[in-house]
Amino acid sequence: MKKVLLGSAMLAMSASAFAAAPGGPNCGWGNMVFQGQSGLIPHLGASLTNGTSGNATFGMTSGTNGCSTAGTLTYGGKEMVSSLMGELTEDVARGEGDALNAVATVFGVAAEDRQAFAAATHANFARIFPSAETTVDEVIDALYAVMAEDERLAKYVA
Repeated sequence: MKKVLLGSAMLAMSASAFAAAPGGPNCGWGNMVFQGQSGLIPHLGASLTNGTSGNATFGMTSGTNGCSTAGTLTYGGKEMVSSLMGELTEDVARGEGDALNAVATVFGVAAEDRQAFAAATHANFARIFPSAETTVDEVIDALYAVMAEDERLAKYVA
């Protein structure tokens, strides 16, 4: 049940994670067909239209279909980490857990390096969570700093 709830939370957070879409906000026929609409159904429809026809990919490579690759893609995981903050704190303290695994996944840590991620975060618990008032931004910054200093995890820090 815990994994179902965690998966649901990650899915819900991912909806807001793609504010700067690949190719830009107006990229592809799906965006043209569903122009002016909002909500889950139009977004899924636009995504499916763009994904199944490949027109967004074509648009990005040719500079057509309202697509551009000039923007910078970002996702820092803030929303997801924020929603899991309490469970993440407990998992880092234990050195294992679903929330810790989810954060490692969002940070792009490969499955074979997740044990190293868990060990590094556990060893640096006091640095990542220095007080009960630690903010999500501070946790994310500390996680990146811990990863950058770890020989095995440094490759995941951009």
